[in-house]
Amino acid sequence: MDDAHTGKADGQDTGARHVTVRQRHAEMIRMVRETGFATIQSLADHFGITPQSVRRDINTLNAKGLLQRYHGGAGPCLSTENLDYLDRKVLCLAEKRVIGQMVARAIPNKSSLFINIGTTTEEVARALGGHKNLRVITNSLNVASILTGNPEVEIIVAGGLIRHHDGGIVGEAAIDFIRQFKVDFGIIGISGIDIDGTLLDFDYREVRAARAIMENSRQVFLVTDHTKFGRNAMVRLGNIEEIDALFTDKTPPVGVLDQMQRGNVKLHVDEGSQN
Repeated sequence: MDDAHTGKADGQDTGARHVTVRQRHAEMIRMVRETGFATIQSLADHFGITPQSVRRDINTLNAKGLLQRYHGGAGPCLSTENLDYLDRKVLCLAEKRVIGQMVARAIPNKSSLFINIGTTTEEVARALGGHKNLRVITNSLNVASILTGNPEVEIIVAGGLIRHHDGGIVGEAAIDFIRQFKVDFGIIGISGIDIDGTLLDFDYREVRAARAIMENSRQVFLVTDHTKFGRNAMVRLGNIEEIDALFTDKTPPVGVLDQMQRGNVKLHVDEGSQN
């Protein structure tokens, strides 16, 4: 086996700490985001693995858009450009499915919902396949398409400009359409959550639509996997204090938890992902 499975590189990482590759990657991301830059050697020393193994880790995380690879080390991702939709769709897919199922359990039959653009919100839509008498308003063609599999869901699609790369619907027409409704639950995804609780995304037009959803929902559920904690993006949606509940697969960082406590935000974490 290579180090993608064992944490060893060519049998030389004999001093490696006893953590899984997933745990190592998560800690590596956290270290880089906290310090702004980490050298290959410092990461190798910290984890007790070879520089070659660190380079492979960095290459893997760079390909997933979780770190930015530089000569001699790694830094946080750039804040101006998101990953391609197809890459985002497969990233942390198992975690997103679990999050979707958690949200579905919190949504009663006969509810009205907004569901916005995103690969995690798509998994929420998929998990609603057994619900009855739902009314769902969405600005995502992908979400609408998924929901067509359940005849018990009335689907209302916002008008506006369609983004070809992910089926999202944005623009003034979409915002005006969303503002015509007041629903029970607003389900929103996000590209990044800063350590101070700021909710961040990449597309100003998408953020405006998400803001309209937040303002016209009786309860706002934020759905996100752990890779969004500390991730950079340049457009501010709001603060995590403004939502009602966070559904995720890992406990958020302390700074985010502090903001959630101030806003009395409920936390729903998949206990099976904590190990």
